[in-house]
This record gives sequence, C-alpha cells and structure tokens, in this order.
Amino acid sequence: MFTENFQYGLLIALAIALLFAAFTDIRRRQIDNWLNLSIALGAPLFWWASGLSLWPEVAMQFGVAIAAFAVFAGLFAVGWMGGGDVKLLTALALWIDPKSFLTLLFVMAVVGGILTIVVGGWHIMRRRKDKIAIPYGVAIAAGGLWVLGFNYIPTLTASA
Repeated sequence: MFTENFQYGLLIALAIALLFAAFTDIRRRQIDNWLNLSIALGAPLFWWASGLSLWPEVAMQFGVAIAAFAVFAGLFAVGWMGGGDVKLLTALALWIDPKSFLTLLFVMAVVGGILTIVVGGWHIMRRRKDKIAIPYGVAIAAGGLWVLGFNYIPTLTASA
C-alpha cells in the first residue's frame, strides 16, 4: 500500500513538474536545468516504487534515455530543438517505459505541429519579422501528461 501511494505521489509530482516546464517555456522560452535534473533524479525512486528490476527493466530505461538524448541532441545541433527540450525528453525517458515513450513522442509531434501552426499564425497576424520561437516544452508536457493519464494513473488506481 505504501509503495502504491508513494508511486502515485511521484506521478503527481512529475505531472506538476511537466506543467511547470510548459508554463516556464511559454513565459521565458526556457526550461530550467534544476527542473530537468529534479525529474531525472526522481526516476530511481519511481523505479523502486514500481518494483523494476535492474536487469532488464532499469537498463532499458537507461538505454531509451541515451538513445533519446543522442537523437534530440542531434536535432539541437541543427537548431531544430532547444537544449531544455532535449534534457526534458531525456529525463522523461528515464520514467516512461519504451512503448509509452513512443506514444509520448507521437502526441508531442501532433501537439507540436498544432502549436507551430498557432504560433506561426499569431506571428503573421502581428506582422512580426523576427524568428519564431515555439515553446516546444508545451508539446513535450502534453505528451508526458497524456502518457501519465492514459498509461500510468489508471493502471495504478486499478491495482489499488
């Protein structure tokens, strides 16, 4: 019972952190390093509360996080993604199982596309000439919240 409540509390904390990341990205176009680090450091507590084994489950989490970092760091290098976005996705990969992480990426891409169209339209309507800055942390947070809401919370409450 304690581990289920603890697991539930960790998932709520992650959801709050995602909302905070989205808010700060909208406001400042920045996701703070301390927030990404906090999310990453919370993952081992979640592994313990979830009963994940070191091999192969935790190793798989690390593998997905390393792969996510490599891919998204490449996108950062060509200017398609911000550094905070890369770190947030890497930290989320430590929490979310690989199948659900693919769902997160799909939802993130859809929301990110919609967000780009909306921000681009707003930019054009205001006749701005500067570079468009898309707060992609919003799309990442939406993908993370989607996965938490549909893959983690119902499973946890059903087992209680």
